[in-house]
Amino acid sequence: MQENKKAPSIKNWAEDDKPREKLKLKGKEALSNAELVAILIRAGNHTESAVTLSKRILADVKSLNAMGKISIEQLVAYHGIGEAKAITIIAAMELGRRRRSEETVPLKRMTSGRIVFEAMQPIIGELSHEEFWILYLNNSNRIIHKYQLSKGGITGTVVDMRLVFKVAIVHNATSIILAHNHPSGVLYPSESDRIITKKLKIAGENLDIRVLDHVIITENAYYSFRDEGTL
Repeated sequence: MQENKKAPSIKNWAEDDKPREKLKLKGKEALSNAELVAILIRAGNHTESAVTLSKRILADVKSLNAMGKISIEQLVAYHGIGEAKAITIIAAMELGRRRRSEETVPLKRMTSGRIVFEAMQPIIGELSHEEFWILYLNNSNRIIHKYQLSKGGITGTVVDMRLVFKVAIVHNATSIILAHNHPSGVLYPSESDRIITKKLKIAGENLDIRVLDHVIITENAYYSFRDEGTL
C-alpha cells in the first residue's frame, strides 16, 4: 500500500517560491507589494532573496508612485537587477498607470476642476515631462473624446490652436476643457498659461465652441481657472 505524502508546509518552501505559490493558493490580494515585485524579478542575488531585494528597493523609493518614475539606470544599480528585470518592473508600473487611466469615469459631467483632475491625474499627474490635453465635451458636458495635443520637456509644450478646434469640429464637440501638467509641482499658472487660455477662449467664441476650463494638474493637486474665477 502506497503511503500518501503530505505537501510540504509553506514554512518549508524556498523564499523565492513563496510569493508565486502564495498568489496561487491565496489570491493576489494576500501578497504584499514586495512579494508582487518579487514575482516580477523572480530571483534575488547571492545574499538576498527576491522578496528581501524587493523590500529594499521599495524602502528606498518610499512608494509605488515613486517606483513608477524610476529609471532603468536606477534599477540596475541594485545587485541582482539586470536590464531585463528593470524593464519588466517598469513595464508593470506603466501597465498599472494605464489601467488607472482607463478606470476614470468619462461619463461624469465635467462640472468642476475636481472632476477634471480625477479624470486626468492618472494620465498626466505623475509624468516627468509636460503634456497638454484637450477634453472634448457634448451638450451635457460629458467627455466624448480626449486628445493629447502636445508633449514637451520639463518646462513646457507647444499648443496649436488650429488643431484644437479642428479636432473639436470632427467630433462635434460643443465645448472643450484644457488640461496640462506641471512636473515641477508648481500649481499656479504661468503667464504663458494665461495667454494661451485667453487666446483659445476668444477663438472658441468665434466658432461657438466654449472653453469651459483650464486645469493644471500635479501629482496630488490641481488649479482650475474656472473654479478660481480666472477664465
